[in-house]
Amino acid sequence: MPQAMQAKFGISLSNRAVLFDWATTDDLIAAARTAEDSGYFHSVWVGDNLLSKPRLESIVTLSAIAAHTSTVKLGTICLASFPLRDPILLAIQWASLDVLSAGRTILSVCNGASERDGPQFAHELEVMGVKSNERVGRVIEGVRILRRLWSEERVTHQGRYFQFEDVECLPKPVQQPLPILIAANPKPGQADEATVDRILRRVAKHGDGWQTDATPVETFRQRFQSIREYAHQEGRDPSQMESCLHLMVNINNDRETAYKEAETFLTSYYGAGAISRDRAELWLAYGPPEAVIEKIQAYIDAGCTTPVLRFVSPDLSGQLRRCIEEVLPAFSVR
Repeated sequence: MPQAMQAKFGISLSNRAVLFDWATTDDLIAAARTAEDSGYFHSVWVGDNLLSKPRLESIVTLSAIAAHTSTVKLGTICLASFPLRDPILLAIQWASLDVLSAGRTILSVCNGASERDGPQFAHELEVMGVKSNERVGRVIEGVRILRRLWSEERVTHQGRYFQFEDVECLPKPVQQPLPILIAANPKPGQADEATVDRILRRVAKHGDGWQTDATPVETFRQRFQSIREYAHQEGRDPSQMESCLHLMVNINNDRETAYKEAETFLTSYYGAGAISRDRAELWLAYGPPEAVIEKIQAYIDAGCTTPVLRFVSPDLSGQLRRCIEEVLPAFSVR
């Protein structure tokens, strides 16, 4: 029986871990079922990349999870390959997933990595025939195309990146409209104030919500407040805007042991040196249950509507069990 909660909690499952022999597909499905059965979780999420960070393909993985669950929402953290995908094909695939799951999907999209983020990303863009400076435009145009293909009987589109005439796209998703979040996390020192403002306005105009990670609590509060203000300026209902935070979690009564285990996991996952201590501290909720609760609560108080938890530990089932028993009850509304 679903619990009344302060926020809509999600679990983020590592569909990349299967390639590292850290988990099997059965482990991911079992975790999704345990999360659903607990009544505390609202949603299950998986990551996405194509060539740059290989993993089980996200839509296929969510389809398997859909077949083994019945109530949890199914989402992406985030669809980083969105600028690389053909929007007509994606519209059919995602609508099919929405039909298969009886209307349980949440599509979160982002620009993906740029060529400056590493040679693997530059190579992926080159192989897929997409220039790094096209990514933002492809996201905006792609979102517009999806919304039209999912709601209109026939669509003709003449855009900068895509052109087609008289396309009937079936099936239509069960959800009308189907929620699309935009993931963005401009980093301090890498984006000036004008750039950050432009990104937040883009989320408010084109998205049904915002997804982010490794963002200081006060920055999260300020940015989400700005997104809602900009949504209002666009004639949209700001109260309907969602805010989704991806948070790494390791529950251990010894705080230093929790950090070291999380650090080992993140280093193995992202590569040595990819995650600095400062970023890890932002990204992580770690230590005894009360420390994890405190960090999550701070983001909920800052306006987070959907905290999505990824357990950075080789013991997925044990971490999930402790979370259900010792962390999530603190957020139950009695």
